[in-house]
Amino acid sequence: MAHQDCRFYESRFPEVDDVVMVQVKSIAEMGAYVSLLEYGGIEGMILLSELSRRRIRSVQKLIKVGRQEPVMVLRVDREKGYIDLSKRRVSPEDLATCEERFAKSRMVHSIMRHVAETCGADLEELYSQVGWPLYKMYGHCYEAFRAMIPDPEVVLQRLRDEVHGGQTPAVLSADVLDGILKNIRRRMTPQPIKIRADVEMTCFAYDGVEHIREAMRAAQGAGEDGCEVTIKLVAPPLYVLTTQTLDKARGIEVLTGAVDACRASIEAAKGSLRVKEAPRAVSEKEERLLQEELEAAEAANREIAGDDESESDYEEGMSVDVDAAPALSMA
Repeated sequence: MAHQDCRFYESRFPEVDDVVMVQVKSIAEMGAYVSLLEYGGIEGMILLSELSRRRIRSVQKLIKVGRQEPVMVLRVDREKGYIDLSKRRVSPEDLATCEERFAKSRMVHSIMRHVAETCGADLEELYSQVGWPLYKMYGHCYEAFRAMIPDPEVVLQRLRDEVHGGQTPAVLSADVLDGILKNIRRRMTPQPIKIRADVEMTCFAYDGVEHIREAMRAAQGAGEDGCEVTIKLVAPPLYVLTTQTLDKARGIEVLTGAVDACRASIEAAKGSLRVKEAPRAVSEKEERLLQEELEAAEAANREIAGDDESESDYEEGMSVDVDAAPALSMA
């Protein structure tokens, strides 16, 4: 089918004091013309006086064509279709709430539109019979979709019972339902959060290497099912502890426990551990940088692997083949 589109919500217009997401279309003497992204692209205007609380020196610095902006609804003339909006009245709390809601609504809309177009269904009918009722039942259709990941039948039965008199919605054919479920599982299944801590650990005792290994094992032993801990040597004395989990708070708690276990073990052997970076969630970019560091360290170790070892290397207390070893992961 050809490209389809419609509003995100059942109401054709927003309510006064709602904070909505718009896209700037053009800038005129009186203000900026925008389209309301959640309401089918209907037009609104941000008056010049509602752009900023400060004196306006340049409109172009405050707002640009093509940019998405959260704005507050001041007036709605449903008969004439006029909507007056304000940018300056949006608080930081309103901004965060609007951005979160819009991201969820856009995800729902993307799934609904893709399914409608690929399965030959009418998008507005799909919203009318499935999407908009789920908004009412769950507060947001996004939450209903999330609930369908482990067990779709619970949500579908509630939809049948509360909205359609116990019957399956007419638009929800086998192909459409299968398309919705496949898209939800592919695009909304939670991804594990990566938690990481950076520590510096040393032990200059005669058998310091073994004590460090024991401390690494202690760190790994602090892991839990579904939240296992890995510790790797980047370059002496820097070590990185990592875990992955769907629950950020739990991951940070487990990794904090792993750092404490590692510290207790190494300090019992008269070594030391200093936390360089406390446990925190890390981005994929940070993980890529870490992987590049590990690969660079491993390459450097390979280059010096054939060098002769001098007697002085052993007199300092830290074994050369551990100091210069590739990144360690105690499995």
